[in-house]
Amino acid sequence: MNSIQAVFIDRDGTIGGNDQAIFPGEFEMYPYVEKALEQLRSSGLKIYALTNQPGVSRGEVNKEDFEIELKKFGFDKIYLCPHEHLEGCRCRKPSPGMLMAAAKENDLDLRKCMVIGDRWTDMLAADLAGCMKILVKTGAGMNEYQKYKNAEFFGRWAEVSPNYIAEDLRDAVNWIME
Repeated sequence: MNSIQAVFIDRDGTIGGNDQAIFPGEFEMYPYVEKALEQLRSSGLKIYALTNQPGVSRGEVNKEDFEIELKKFGFDKIYLCPHEHLEGCRCRKPSPGMLMAAAKENDLDLRKCMVIGDRWTDMLAADLAGCMKILVKTGAGMNEYQKYKNAEFFGRWAEVSPNYIAEDLRDAVNWIME
């Protein structure tokens, strides 16, 4: 446990909601998430949100609304990409840009950090940054896991293997605690 510096956790499908982006005010965490986040926090780990939210660049929602919501949920810092898929930014997952920024801002060794998410974009960003990877089967996770298991990913996507495949965030946190 001492070697882990921080845990980055995806929002939609990982801590609540489903496989779609749900805006603050309508988003509901899964019932077990608050306790799982408290487990991480009480062990001394930093917890960072890591989320793509293209609704911000479309003007559908404010970045600040996500930041307020995620802080309320107990995240230490929020790393949010507001860009659309085709905008060509360096922060949107599967790019490791948000993880690299977090490492610089918080003096982190990304090899000692974990990323928990429900999409292969989370796993690829983590892999590119050198982080450990946990895929949860909530949200889009079960579908992503089936694609992985059935070898439907090609190229760089197929080369990425999660360190652990968890049923949900609670299972992921229990694995980290072991």
